[in-house]
Amino acid sequence: MKFKDIWLDETGAATAEYAIATMAAVGFAGLLVVIMRSDEVRAILFDLVKSALTFTNPNSAPTP
Repeated sequence: MKFKDIWLDETGAATAEYAIATMAAVGFAGLLVVIMRSDEVRAILFDLVKSALTFTNPNSAPTP
């Protein structure tokens, strides 16, 4: 096997790409865990979900 053949051999390249993508996903998940432990962020997200799940009729007349 020549040096050129060794250099162009892509055996294991997909495995290395999967490993890099997995490590990036683990790092991102860890960052999300750190962010979600914050009380302020948790309150903001809770209010966002609560407002998204609360139904308000835009055609109803405002109450005086």
